[in-house]
Amino acid sequence: MAPIQDPPKEKVRKTSESTQPTKDAQTKKIKESEEELSEEDQQLKDELESLVEKLTESTSQDEKIYSGILDSLKKHIQESTTSMTAVPKPLKFLRPHYPALTKLYDDWSEKLLHDNAIVTKLADILSILAMTYSNEGQRESLKYRLLSNDDTLADWGHEYMRHLALEIGESYQENLGLDEVLIAKLVKLALKIVPFFLKHNAETDAVDLLLEIESIEKLAQFVDDNTYARACLYVTSVVPYLAPPDDLAFLNTAFSIYLAHGELTQALTIAIRLDDHQLIKQVFNSSKDKSVHEQLGFILSQQNSSFKLPDEDQEVQDTISNVKLADYFQYLTKELNLLDPKVPEDIYKSHLENSKFGLGTSGSIDSAKQNLAAAFVNAFVNQGFGKDKLVQTDEDNKSWIYRTKGKGMVSTTASLGALNQWNVNEGLQVLDKFTYSEDQEVKAGALLGTGIVSANVHDDVDAALALLQEYVNDPNKLYQTSAINGLGIAYAGSANEEVLDLLLPLVSDLDTSLEVSCLAALALGHTFVGTCHGDITSTILQTLLERDFTQLTNKFIKFMALGLGLLYMGKTEQVEDVLETIDAIEHPISKTLKVLVNICAYAGTGNVLQIQALLQMCTTKPKSQLDEETKLSQSEEDQQKQDGDVEMEDAEVVEGANSTESAESAQGSKNRATNGNSNSGNAEGVQLGDAKSEIKKEEHKSEEGNDGADDDDDDDEAEIDEDDELYQGIAVLGLACIAMGEDIGQDMSLRHFGHLMHYGNSLIRRAVPLAMGLVSVANPQMKVFETLSRYSHDPDLEVAQNAIYSMGLVGTGTNNARLAQLLRQLASYYIKSPDSLFMVRIAQGLLHLGKGTLTLSPYNLERTVLSKTSLASLLTVSVALLDPKAFILNDTTTETSHELLYYLTPAVKPRMLVTVDEKLEPLRVNVRVGQAVDVVGQAGKPKTITGWVTQATPVLLNHGERAELENSEEWISLSNALEGIVILKKNPEFMEVDS
Repeated sequence: MAPIQDPPKEKVRKTSESTQPTKDAQTKKIKESEEELSEEDQQLKDELESLVEKLTESTSQDEKIYSGILDSLKKHIQESTTSMTAVPKPLKFLRPHYPALTKLYDDWSEKLLHDNAIVTKLADILSILAMTYSNEGQRESLKYRLLSNDDTLADWGHEYMRHLALEIGESYQENLGLDEVLIAKLVKLALKIVPFFLKHNAETDAVDLLLEIESIEKLAQFVDDNTYARACLYVTSVVPYLAPPDDLAFLNTAFSIYLAHGELTQALTIAIRLDDHQLIKQVFNSSKDKSVHEQLGFILSQQNSSFKLPDEDQEVQDTISNVKLADYFQYLTKELNLLDPKVPEDIYKSHLENSKFGLGTSGSIDSAKQNLAAAFVNAFVNQGFGKDKLVQTDEDNKSWIYRTKGKGMVSTTASLGALNQWNVNEGLQVLDKFTYSEDQEVKAGALLGTGIVSANVHDDVDAALALLQEYVNDPNKLYQTSAINGLGIAYAGSANEEVLDLLLPLVSDLDTSLEVSCLAALALGHTFVGTCHGDITSTILQTLLERDFTQLTNKFIKFMALGLGLLYMGKTEQVEDVLETIDAIEHPISKTLKVLVNICAYAGTGNVLQIQALLQMCTTKPKSQLDEETKLSQSEEDQQKQDGDVEMEDAEVVEGANSTESAESAQGSKNRATNGNSNSGNAEGVQLGDAKSEIKKEEHKSEEGNDGADDDDDDDEAEIDEDDELYQGIAVLGLACIAMGEDIGQDMSLRHFGHLMHYGNSLIRRAVPLAMGLVSVANPQMKVFETLSRYSHDPDLEVAQNAIYSMGLVGTGTNNARLAQLLRQLASYYIKSPDSLFMVRIAQGLLHLGKGTLTLSPYNLERTVLSKTSLASLLTVSVALLDPKAFILNDTTTETSHELLYYLTPAVKPRMLVTVDEKLEPLRVNVRVGQAVDVVGQAGKPKTITGWVTQATPVLLNHGERAELENSEEWISLSNALEGIVILKKNPEFMEVDS
């Protein structure tokens, strides 16, 4: 075969030469096309050149002539018309003369000081010409604009204004802190451009310019009745993408504008986001209309707010306290014809399950654990309806309770509280008989149920507090923990000082059981969520410092850490002092504590820096793994030196493992010191580490029983290591909590979760499904629950169980048919695994929460406001499920803590729209319900929903849906967002037209 030869040099040279004429021809063609002007264009060009020539002549001419010439130039430029994609012809023809004109300006500015009018006119024209000529970074348009007269600013049109705004922003950032005089001039100029933008439907440009010059608070003085709505919509929409303190400045600006224009419900929404009770009070004081106050109360009630109105009408306070929520929910269920109670079998649909996996259908299994699962499912499905056919039966109230055992009876009895959710009087009557039971578990369940039935309802009676306070210090631990959990659930978000006085001593008392102390801290965290309460903070930190080192490895200690974190929910930078104090705790739990407090503080903010820090934590390898890799890398080097046979290295390491293990462990500390980072990222080292771990496990099994003391030491070391790594699982949950603030962050976090699932350790893999559920609560996206469905078959059962729970969380209250089918298949698949089957049942109950009328979504008011109470509830159960066997799925009847699932209760709320009249009586009107459309920055008056269906209220709203009144001329809504309970007023100007 002939060798491949290089092409002849002559041929290459000819080829290169042949391209040259083509370029010259193109250049010539362009010049010809430029020269071939139409007669009209040629005339314009000659006229402009003539004017420039007259300007550049000697200064002996009369200055009035110069003024006239400049006016002519300006008129030509202003009157030019062109397409959107072409440069105006006068600018194009004057471009070659720009250097001459700038030189002329320099001459004039020296000689014609007695007549500044001519100089400023020339500067005005140079500023517009600089758009087409000025070199990048010179900012000559801005330079000459500052030298000209500002009164002519609006003469040059929109594109010039945008160009000028860009240069102002760049110059401001460059000279900030260096030239205060220039900064003042830039701000003055910018504030003359802003009204132009607002007048010409460019609210986004106006806001962006004010952001660049750090003067967003001045927007209020420029907006009017026609522009404030679009401007404020943009201002509030960009908040998730701003760094502090710009985000707070934007929200405060939007608040003041809404308040000034009488948009009280939107102002209240901003005040809630700012978490400022003074601003909330200011909104209420802005109106004397009782109906408006009641509507504001209904909005606050969705947040489970602890706000108390001074000297206000009791009816308005009742709307804030959710006192009438049970009545409206019953009206909803009646109108939707959902009154008939359902039994768990209606949800399981066992006859549809595939029984090929073993024991027939799962519905035929009768065990205490599955009966407990049925009690949970029954509670979730019939929550708030007050009726069921399982636990609360007419003939014998105790029948199902006694089909469970141990602490299962506690959760089953407590489910009566969930069945009567929000209806406090009715619920307490049902539970009353159980508080006198001789069975400790039944009585404890009644105490917990008392707290559950009172969740989200804060009336003046405070029945839950009156009934539970005597059991808080009860010597019976079961009564004590049930009362504490009951108070935490009942008063979540209320900031009730009496609860503080009851529970705080339990946190600080070192003689109290650590479990009780931790649950008390958790209950206080829920009660005072997002308040930064100083006494609770100092007490928890002091307790962690004083408790014995070994006690801090207890499984319940994570709830004390969570209780501290919840106090700082949404407080961002206010958490810095606490983080410094945590450093004083010399125990691995301090790392977990810092991560928990930090993720709570930045929950819902979408803060990119925090997300990056958490991702870095997740990729950090545990100490044990690094030590193992260090040993293996050292042994690899020794083996290479001795034999020089790299290919046989793996086999030799495995073969000689037994004989070299003791020597390696003796050299471990030396290796770590000298070669701590050697090959730490080597994939081969990781695989060898896994092989070595397996060998050690086998050896440990063979030597089991020979040395009991050594085994105990190993267990203690493993426990401490797990505590040391717990922060990584918390960090994964933190990614979800922080990223749920905005849509882009959610999508990005889902991608990261996939990577963490592939490369993370067992604790991280256990946390990933929980995080996916948290970031997509009540939003059953196909890509999310299909991924979770794959994880539900993971070889690690704990990963699978958490994935199953998250499938329920993703579909909570939606009755999603696809998810229901997947869960039925999982029930068949895990027929022989009681723990996994129990979790499938919990997921099925959540999927059909309230027969599809309730939700756990932490967002309200068209997904603009995050409910801290709801997120705290979701996070509590997720933290418990980081170790599902230790809490929710524990088989030992005394240690199990499945009643922690009831901490979801404060997050439960109806996903309804109920319209009422001014007397708060239900009112049927037609509304359009469709997918919400983002109209930020769109021109004109675009539609805010798409694909709508017209329905009569009350209606259910799914994730991402928005409602609009069909006849907005007849009815006036007192709320800007049709969600929850909305008061409608008859429009006095409306006249019905006879058809």
